Amino acid sequence: MKAVVCKAWGLPETLVVEDLPEPQPKAGDVLVDIVSAGVNFPDVLIIQNKYQFKPELPFTPGNELAGTVRAVGAGVNGLKVGDRVFGYVPHGAFAQQIVAAEGNLIRMSDTMDFDTAAALTLTYGTSHHAVVDRAQLQAGETMLVLGAAGGVGLAAIEIGKALGAKVIAAASTDEKLAVCREHGADETINYSSEDLREGIKRCTGGKGPDVIYDPVGGSYTEAAFRSIAWRGRHLMIGFANGEIPKLPLNLALLKGASVVGVFWGDFLRREPAQHTAAMQELMRWHAAGKIRPHVSATYALEQTPQALLDMASRKVTGKIVIRARS
Repeated sequence: MKAVVCKAWGLPETLVVEDLPEPQPKAGDVLVDIVSAGVNFPDVLIIQNKYQFKPELPFTPGNELAGTVRAVGAGVNGLKVGDRVFGYVPHGAFAQQIVAAEGNLIRMSDTMDFDTAAALTLTYGTSHHAVVDRAQLQAGETMLVLGAAGGVGLAAIEIGKALGAKVIAAASTDEKLAVCREHGADETINYSSEDLREGIKRCTGGKGPDVIYDPVGGSYTEAAFRSIAWRGRHLMIGFANGEIPKLPLNLALLKGASVVGVFWGDFLRREPAQHTAAMQELMRWHAAGKIRPHVSATYALEQTPQALLDMASRKVTGKIVIRARS
C-alpha cells in the first residue's frame, strides 16, 4: 500500500510517498481501506515537531479517515468486513490502509459519502463538544464565531443554527464571509475592514454575544471578550494566528463571564461514550440537512504536501480532503 511518510521534522515539501507492507490487525483492531482523509491545521504542525503530540520518526501523518473495513482482529464484534466507517486516529491516515482500534471507528450513515465523513470527526466533533457541551448554547442566544470560514468555524455556524441560535460570523475577507452565509450565518463582520468591536455592537444592538467561539487567539480574543454579554461564555478552541492572548481577568468579573477551555482530543480520550453520542447526533443532523461539511478541495495522495502548504498559507475554506485511491 502507498503511504505518505515523514522521515525527518520539516516543512510539507520534505514528505515522501512510499510503498509499505499491508498492515495486519491484532486483537481488537480493524484494518481499513482508506478512501478519504481529512486535512487539519495540526497536520502542518506535527510534521515540524511543533505539536503537543510527537510521534516517533518515521511516521505517516493524518488523523481523520473514512473507508471500508477490509479485515478485523480477534474480539472485534461491532464492525465487520465491508462496513463503511469513519474515525479519528493519532496518526497514519494519509495512506491507503490503516489499522485502528475498533473504538476509534464509527459506522457511517447511509446518507454520507466518504469525503463528507472524512471531514466530520475533528472539526464537527470539536465544535459539537464546544458549543453543545461546554457552552450549552440555547435557542434564542447569540454566538459570535471568529475565524468563521475555517473548518471548525463553519461547523460551529451550522451547529449553532441547528440549536436555534443567532450566529454572527467574523472572518478576514468578503469571499470567506460569503461561504459563512451559505452555511447559515445570520450576520457577518469583516475584521480586516471593520473594527471587530464596532461590528459586534452593530450585529447585537450593543448587547454582545452570549457565546464567543474562538479558534484564532491573538488580539481578536480580548477585543471580542470586551464585547461579551452578561453571563457570556468565551470558548477557547485554539490559537490559529500563533499568539496566545493574555486576557485582563477583571473583564470576566465585570461581565460575570466565563472563559471556557475546549480540548476535544482529551475529551475523546476521557469520555469516549459521550464522543460517540455526539457523532451519532451529528449524523442525524446531516441526514436531516442541518449540517453539510464544506469540502472546498480534494487532493490525490501524492499531492499531500501541496494540501498541507495550502492549509499553512490560510488558503483553505472549510475542509480539504486527501483521496487515497485515485
